[in-house]
Amino acid sequence: MSAVAASTLRSLAIDLGRAFAGALIFSLPMLMTMEMWELGLYMDRWRLLLLLFLSFPTLMFLSHYSGFERTWGWREDLRDVGVAYGIALVASTVVMLLLSILQPGMSPSEIVGKLALQAVPAALGALLARSQLGQESGKDQSDEGYGGELGVMAVGALFLSLNIAPTEEMVLISHRMTAWQSMLLLALSILVMHGFVYATEFKGSSAVPRGTPLWHLLLRFTLVGYVLGLCISLYALWTFSRLDGLSFGQVVGAVIVLGFPASVGAAAARLIL
Repeated sequence: MSAVAASTLRSLAIDLGRAFAGALIFSLPMLMTMEMWELGLYMDRWRLLLLLFLSFPTLMFLSHYSGFERTWGWREDLRDVGVAYGIALVASTVVMLLLSILQPGMSPSEIVGKLALQAVPAALGALLARSQLGQESGKDQSDEGYGGELGVMAVGALFLSLNIAPTEEMVLISHRMTAWQSMLLLALSILVMHGFVYATEFKGSSAVPRGTPLWHLLLRFTLVGYVLGLCISLYALWTFSRLDGLSFGQVVGAVIVLGFPASVGAAAARLIL
């Protein structure tokens, strides 16, 4: 084997190893949550299919923006998304077999449901492996423009929402909160999101151009990002049937509760990716 071929194989092995590690890191919170095991059996299959369908463009964006290897076109992004799904399924299968979540005698529908449900966060982790675990970071956010900024925030909000939305605590917390507490939590979410990105000197913080009014930044990024996080929270709660049977006010309360970690995830993603 030539030195070039050996170097290529070594690089490929490193990329796949990082992707596998990323899949484990990002999927373990869901892999070890009892609600996720039950959802794999009882979740409406059309909601699961919709989740997989909607996750595909998100993963394509993530592959282009910060995948586990550099890509130069949609065909390479498509290939890497396929590889990420494959790694996600392998990692999920190994862990669930070791933890006895998958057992002999289970129906094919239950096994497929559990694996498909875990594939989304695991694939996110596989694609994020380069920016999180590798020596290279993702692309400069300034290269992606305003749409890229919003896309990154959506990925961060989606990741935390998917990890927390299946739990019963979101609805329970919203039931215990008063309307005033919900409004204060909403304001705190916006304040934390705005301060996390613009009032700190962390890596990835957006530089504020000279003379730019603060209200412009608040409206253009923070509030738009928060609304995006609320929409993702609403979708995640609906996907996992946490809104079934709730009144409009209860739905709003649950979305505001989940919107808090979603907004933190959105802001953190802009600093990390």
